[in-house]
Order: sequence, then structure tokens, then C-alpha cells
Amino acid sequence: MEKSHSKITTSKKISFSDKRRYIKYFWVSFIVAVITVPFLFLLASWGVLGEMPTFEDLENPRNDLASQIISSDGVQLGTIFKPNENRTPIKYDDLPKHLVDALIATEDVRFYGHSGVDPRGTFRAFASLGSKGGASTITQQLARLLFIGLRSKKLDKYTQKIREWVIAARLERQYTKNEIIVMYLNKYDFARQAIGIGSASRIYFNKELKNLKIEESAVLIGMLKSATIYNPKTRLENAIDRRNIVLSQMAKYGYLTNKEKDSLQQLSIELDYRPEGYAEGTATYFRREVKQFVEDWIKHNPIGENENGELEYHNIYEDGLKIYVTVNSRMQKYAELAVKEHMTNLQKEFDKQEKTNNTTPFRGISNEQKDKIVNKAIRNSARRKIMKDNGKSEDEILTSFNIPTKMSIFSWEGVIDTIMTPRDSILYYKRFLHTGLMSMNPQTGEVKAWVGGINNKYFKYDHVNQGTRQVGSTFKPFVYATAVDQLKYSPCYKIPRAKITIPVGKHGVSGQDWTPTNTDGNYIGSVTLKNGLAKSINTVSARLMDRIGPETVINLTRKLGIQSEINAVASIALGTENIKLSEMVGAYSAFANEGIYIKPFIVSHIKDKNGTLLYDNFPERKDVISKESAYITLNLMEGVTETGSGRSLRTDASNQYLYKNVITGHPYKFDNPIAGKTGTTQNNSDGWFMGIVPNLCTGVWVGGDSRSIHFESITYGSGASMALPIWALYMKKCYQDRSLQVSKSEFVKPVNLSVQLDCEIYETRDKVQDEFQF
Repeated sequence: MEKSHSKITTSKKISFSDKRRYIKYFWVSFIVAVITVPFLFLLASWGVLGEMPTFEDLENPRNDLASQIISSDGVQLGTIFKPNENRTPIKYDDLPKHLVDALIATEDVRFYGHSGVDPRGTFRAFASLGSKGGASTITQQLARLLFIGLRSKKLDKYTQKIREWVIAARLERQYTKNEIIVMYLNKYDFARQAIGIGSASRIYFNKELKNLKIEESAVLIGMLKSATIYNPKTRLENAIDRRNIVLSQMAKYGYLTNKEKDSLQQLSIELDYRPEGYAEGTATYFRREVKQFVEDWIKHNPIGENENGELEYHNIYEDGLKIYVTVNSRMQKYAELAVKEHMTNLQKEFDKQEKTNNTTPFRGISNEQKDKIVNKAIRNSARRKIMKDNGKSEDEILTSFNIPTKMSIFSWEGVIDTIMTPRDSILYYKRFLHTGLMSMNPQTGEVKAWVGGINNKYFKYDHVNQGTRQVGSTFKPFVYATAVDQLKYSPCYKIPRAKITIPVGKHGVSGQDWTPTNTDGNYIGSVTLKNGLAKSINTVSARLMDRIGPETVINLTRKLGIQSEINAVASIALGTENIKLSEMVGAYSAFANEGIYIKPFIVSHIKDKNGTLLYDNFPERKDVISKESAYITLNLMEGVTETGSGRSLRTDASNQYLYKNVITGHPYKFDNPIAGKTGTTQNNSDGWFMGIVPNLCTGVWVGGDSRSIHFESITYGSGASMALPIWALYMKKCYQDRSLQVSKSEFVKPVNLSVQLDCEIYETRDKVQDEFQF
């Protein structure tokens, strides 16, 4: 007992003797802390611990805003942005309440009660040495995103934390709580080009913020912990787990009931992923054209001068411009679907027929010529340029094109991972048929749909406006329209089928006399103008050209907006010239607009991020031909879809292989007035269809990358087989969407029309006799 008592006495003596020392240490530590912490904050504010933002930086933090491309029906088609800066402006009112609730519950539950730093959270973090979280408030996280960057290591992380505190306190004095929330959510990188909450909502769920569901908001808020680890596109299970944690936090702090939480946690994540990279998403070729237009507009419209007297301009990547375009998002979708449906089908048939072609995918050339085409493609390839820039010799480069390599290639069934030589990949891509589609309102000039090719990621060339192709018989309506306008011919006016020879020296003919032939070999009797265009009879077009001359026709095409070079030779009557698809659609539209040409346009107006109008389009228009001549030309083209090469638009299904397997979607069974014209060039290299209804003109081109890539038979390679089905599929979808109000009415008929359109009762005997004298 004595021994035990002795120990207790000794312990008490030690505790008593150290008491004053402990108290001394406490007060010394407290005084040091009281002095040091403010001193550290002072050092941080002076920038000693690292660069600090200025007052101007805090007043206007750097936040590049992508320019938005907004369709005529109010849908964002895409954005124009710097790499990793696809950010669109948002306001607090744009945020659904449940998204803000999820943010507060998960990231900073005392957000509305602190001034940038959460004392309770900070003390907890220190006490647990960070094991229970780092206690970074939303304001601190914003400070890090705006001015500090990624978390540092070792000693720097402590000085960084102090800088965060100082900046957070300053931000709290500068901005309201709601403004801080908006700034934070719009600064965060949600990965996959989704910078900011607005872009993330569109890219992952194809929704505007206001339309997000609670569980969708929880997914996005969950990504704030790590947009890579909890990404719903690439790590779905992680994203579900993190979303459920967010929902649990919302229930814990009273934003959801437990019943609501349990129900929402059982749901799967329903993504509607819509990437917004320049080569991805919808209207990719069109968006590139819009970007070029706006850049040109900016270049010619300075906004003032800076203090050095230098001109200043808007910045398409930083200023958050709102670019309102003419394209309708649904019509664009229908056009892209129509292209995919038919081109998938057509490509299968083309590949099938190419199996017996020794020079596939080329026809009518030798193997030596084939090698020349491939070698030219090698010289122009990005692969060769990169290797050359890296100092590789020409022999090394050429050798590399014959070495099997892993690559991902395009197919209509999806991307294929494979191994092939780069040389073989060139031949692989050469075999694809391409297309272009443009659709516009003839009365307003607004382009409503624009498909420049089959896939912008793999095929950059825009077949709407970037290049020209031979137009074939789609040029003939210009010849007929000139004859109608100049010579006052009616649709019932008769022309002989007989051969005609235009001698050297006349109408630009050189080398030898020009004697065109008819596809059907028929040169007997006469036909009306309407039948001549419907059957696309070459000798009729040539005879008309002989009477009016190529210069007169070219003059008309210039007035109709065609700027592509057209030679003043008689053969243009058969469509030997190369013209842009965009120009053809603009020119044809004038016939549906009572002879008035309106230049097609794609941007209606531009506003800045605050809604101030910067640009407003005023369509260019001019009278070209009379209302009567325009109407008669339409009447002539109606014959094409009634009895001519476009009659498949109206006929029932056929048992022929062609209609079952190639004319995609047939039968179409249109019963409304349609003016149109097919076009097929020599060797079936180009297939065209131009189709008009009263308030919509649409042109389609289909062909190979080279004129030597084509179907062997006109049965498959005609405009009626290659291009017309895309037009038909597109129009059927547009008509099914009644909200678009695409017309099925008759074309506007001029008052007091001076010619007879019913050829059965029109007397032409005298004129026929005169005609035979030519």
C-alpha cells in the first residue's frame, strides 16, 4: 500500500510542476498564432506567397466565352470556342433550384453563412489532418479555378491554401453569393469540351439547364469532385455511385425526402451525349461555314480604336457572341437522316458492284493511272507532311505507307478499329460516295438545311459551297427559261427531236462541228417544250441554245447568282460546266419566287453576350425574269416529276431490284405539285436532283471523290437513282412535321397568264410548220 501511495504522490508532483510550463507554452503559441496568421495573410495579400489578383482582376475575372450558333427555331446547334474553352454565358435564373440545392448540400452546406472561409470546416480539417475533407468552400474553389490553378504539393500547398483564403474573402466582398455560384459553375471543366455547367448540360444530356431533372443535376454536381473519375460517358458506374452520394447529401440536409432519395437512386443515368467539337454533332459543315462568315464580318467591322490608335475587333472565341442562323434544327436533322439512310444503302450497292472491278474504286483508267492518283494523295496527305516536318527522308516516308498500322476508320456501320497500310487506307477512303444537300426558302433567302458531306470528321471537303461539280441536265432549265423569257415560248410549243449540228466558229464551237445525241437514240417527230425537258432530250436543248446563244443564257445565270465560270459555248446546253450546289439552289429558287432572285444567306443577325444587336442581315434581291416566265419554267419542270426522269416521286413500288435495294424509301407517293430536274453527267460521275415546292427549294448532289469513281451503269449512276432519293426522304420527313409548314399548294400563278398550259387544246400547227424549216 505504501508503494502505491508513493507512486500517486510522485505523479501529482510532476503534473503540478509542469502546469505553469504548459500554460506558458499555450500563451506563447496563442500569441505567435495571433501574430503569425494575420502576418501570413498580410504576406499573401502583398503577393509574397505567390502572385495575387489585382482589383481589376477581381472586378473582371478572365472568362473566355464561346460564341453560340442558334438555329431559327431557338436550338443551339454548336459553339465556336478556343480549345478547352467551350463556355456559354449563364445567369443565376438559368439554374434550376434542385441543381443549386445539390451544389450546396454536397460542396458547402454553410455557404450562405460564411464569408469565404468556413471556420467550422477548417477547424475540422486541421483536427483530422484532412482525413475528413479539405474544407474548401465554394468560394475557395472558385478562387483556385480563377487565379491559382491545380493544387500544389509539399510546402506550396499550405501557402496556396492561405492565398485561397485571402482571395475567397475578397471575392465575397466583391460579389453576391448567387454571382459566386454562377461564376464557379461556369468556370469548372466538366471534360469532353464541356466547359461550364451550360455546356455540360447540353453535351451530356442535350438539354438546356432549366430542363434538367433532379437526378441529372446530381450527376453534374457529382462531377465537381472529378470530371474524369466520375464522368458518365466513360465511367458510368462511378458516376452512378457519386450521383447517389449527392442525392444522399440532399436528403441529409432536407432538400429531398428519404423516399425521393431512394426512388431517384434506383434510376439509371440516361445520357443523350451530343459532342460539340467542330467535327462532331449536328450541322458540322454548316457551322464551319458560319464561322467563316462571322470571321469575315469581324475583319471588316472594327468596333473602335484602343489607346494606341490601333483598331479593335470582336473576338469570335472570347466574346460570347450569339450568332442567330437561318437553319432550322429539325430540318437539318431530317436532311442528315435522309443522307445517312440513302448513302448507307447506295454505298452497299456500289461496294457490291466494285468486287469485279480490277481498278477499284476507279473505272475507265489503267493501273498506272490508279497509282498516279494514289501517289498524289500520298504527297498531299497530313501523314507525309508530319513526317517531313520531323525530318524523315522521302524514302522513309514512302516506305511507311506500306507498313501495316493500327488505325480507326470510318464506316456507315460505325468506326472500325483495324490494321492496314496507310496506302490501303487511301484506297479505302477513295471508294466512298459523297453528297451535298442545301435547302432554302425561295421567298426569304434563308438557308434551312445544309449537309456538306457524309462525315466531317473523316471527310472535310464541303460539297455545298467549297467546290464545283459538273451539273449535267440540271442546267437545262436555264436554257428553257431564257427561251421562254426572250422568245415567249409556251410549254406547249413544239420542237423537233431531229439531230442538229452547230458548225465550228458558231456559239464558241471549236475543233469540230458539234452534233449532240439523245440518250434514247430517238430523233423522230416533235415534242413540246414541256415534254422535251421532262425527257431531258439533248437535241431540243441544243436547238434552243442555237436560237438564243450561250451568251444570253450565261447572262441569265449571272443574274441568278451563279458566279462559277461558264464558258460561252453551245455545249453548256447539256450541262458541261462545273457549278457550286449553293449557286444552283439559289438560282432555282428564283423560279419559285416569281422571277425574283434572293441571295441565299445563313446568318440572320448577331448579338453580343448582353443582347446588343451587332449585325442584322438585309437580303440582296433583284428582278431577273418576269413572273410569267418564272411560272412557265416551273410548269416545265413539273413535267419532269409527272412523266419524266423524276416520276419515281409519284409512282408506286416496283418489283425491280433497283427500286427495292437502291431507290431508298421508295415508293414516295407525293401527290402535291413539285417542280424538279434530274442531272447525270458523262460516265455517271455526278448525280443531281433539284426539287422545288412553293416555299422550299432543295438541291442534292452525289458522286465520287474523283470523276473516275462512279457506277458502271446509268441505271444506278443517274441523278434519279443517286440524288433524288435523298430529296424524297428529306421532304417526306419535313411534311410529316406539320409545324414546319412546308407547302403542298400549287405554285403562285400570275394574273392574266398570256399562254395556254393545257397542250391538248393548244393549236400549234402553224408554229410546227415553221419549226420544221430550221
